[in-house]
Amino acid sequence: MAEALFPAKVSEEEASKIAEGFIKKFIGGNDYRLEAGAASNEPRRTLTEPIQYSFIFTRIKDKVSIADQHIEVTVLGNGEISSFYKTLPLTKHSTFDELTKIKKPEELLKKMKTDLSAELNYQIHYDYVTGERDVRLVYQPASALLGIHAISGKWKTENGYTNEYPAAKKIEKLAAKPLPPRQNGITADAAKKLAEQLLATDSNEIKLIIESVQEIERPRGENIFSVQYMYQYANGGMGSSLDISKKTGEVIQFHSLQENIVREMGKENTNKKSISRQDATKKAISYIKKWAPSYLHQYAMPVADPYIDESTGSIHFSFPRAVNGILVSGDQINIGIAVDGSLTNLNIDYQDIEEWPAIEKAIPKVQATKIFKESLDLQLVYLKQKETEAHYDLVYVPVFNGNPQHYLDAGSGEWKNLFGDKSSNVISHPWAEAELNYLLNAKILDIKDVKKFNADAPVSRGEALKVLMNSLTYFYPGDHYFNQEQTPQTFENIGSKHPLYHVIEHAVELGVIKPDKNFDVESSITREEVAVWYIRILGLEQAAKESTIYKLNFTDANKVQPSLIGYVAIANSLGIMKAEKNLFHPGEDVNYAELASASIRLAHAMAESGRGF
Repeated sequence: MAEALFPAKVSEEEASKIAEGFIKKFIGGNDYRLEAGAASNEPRRTLTEPIQYSFIFTRIKDKVSIADQHIEVTVLGNGEISSFYKTLPLTKHSTFDELTKIKKPEELLKKMKTDLSAELNYQIHYDYVTGERDVRLVYQPASALLGIHAISGKWKTENGYTNEYPAAKKIEKLAAKPLPPRQNGITADAAKKLAEQLLATDSNEIKLIIESVQEIERPRGENIFSVQYMYQYANGGMGSSLDISKKTGEVIQFHSLQENIVREMGKENTNKKSISRQDATKKAISYIKKWAPSYLHQYAMPVADPYIDESTGSIHFSFPRAVNGILVSGDQINIGIAVDGSLTNLNIDYQDIEEWPAIEKAIPKVQATKIFKESLDLQLVYLKQKETEAHYDLVYVPVFNGNPQHYLDAGSGEWKNLFGDKSSNVISHPWAEAELNYLLNAKILDIKDVKKFNADAPVSRGEALKVLMNSLTYFYPGDHYFNQEQTPQTFENIGSKHPLYHVIEHAVELGVIKPDKNFDVESSITREEVAVWYIRILGLEQAAKESTIYKLNFTDANKVQPSLIGYVAIANSLGIMKAEKNLFHPGEDVNYAELASASIRLAHAMAESGRGF
């Protein structure tokens, strides 16, 4: 496994050849094509995990990709295949549009450009590692258009084909003004009764048990009651949780299990009558008004067609948030309605944003539309209208700027990547360049301005701890994990609002640093001090404390603090924090280059010892 860690035995290019060889050997491979740009590594990964390259191969017919049929192969950094996944169509036999009958792409491209326009939106970007959010002002195509049929020239939408270009829907708020909340405060007992009302079942064979009601303070300061419940029935049980705001008594997260339980019990739903889309929409709004009325004025009617679950017939809506007269991407109310009109799920993804970018700073709509038209290209693919259908249509789908992951920044008029542009060898250094750049790309090293970055500068104690925690563990300081509770404060000077609060609390939890009155995040850290952290991580502190059994042969051994001799001796013997030219320099400040190199050596030491962290 050590060969799969950084620096990996095989490169991304070599890994792609291994994946292609695997496809050809086991399934022929001639009917599949490697998607350009499909190779990817995890956007955030620890140094103790193997490097993984993922490749997507799409099935082709007459050199045209079949959108819902692909193979994903993952290759480890040591060249081994670690996973293989192949999608299978729901129908055994498929038919396809004839390629010889398609219209010229130039003709349909011109047709699409004629009606294409831009629409101003807010887009919330959420970093699931840091918990940070930022709101961006972007332009997006102003319709629910999926493509254009390559033979008939009709516009493709979620609901099928149409002769008329699908116009952008107007924003229609669910409520013109704020409505009062369900309640002004709620107790745990009241939350339990509310849950019993929402979760009630009319079946004598299913018993509802409320297991607990926990009050949780989320990092944004919001208090919720998390109700843990269980349905018991003859063959077993099934449970989940729902969340209720303590302040308003409103349901903010709920998912019904009753449909799953009926299926688990081997019974069929006797209600064969499907609810109409119009009636389901009315039901959805009425449920929001009943269970979470204070949110209603923040959201608008759906602009995208609802998703219909063909296996159950339930209809799922997404009500987008609207701010300053424009829609918000990444903040919506998701709600599902069963065929009998009952509520299947409700999730309010409300984001408490203090400041929204001024829409006056956006480039004109005319200019944005021009950029879209100039960047537009068409890609020919085989698509089904429904998963259960056997026929594939030839459809030209729009691609902007050659990349489906790009968005148009409304302020600058520039194309940007949704997930950020991958950095590659942007840090220069005489002996730690590869290590520094790997940590940068793995999002372990956080550098605001790479051009001004000095790898030989001393690293602060707080920053060193952040790099170390990001190198070895996954932890999510944000409140994206719905029931994450605010952890207690260890140091007087590091409160919950401090940017390194979660890093420091996590390090205390894992024993890397010890609780004290204060933690100085700004001061530099010496080589002997960082060696202490490394030895604690390796689980060797008990041995390191026996300082009298070690002998240091460095020229500057007398400069090592007596209580730290064991830590320095072990770190040096394992090659993690090493002496150079018989000098350890125990009291010198650690710089970024040393920290990056030592962190990678630490990861290898952990892999070799089989120690998890």
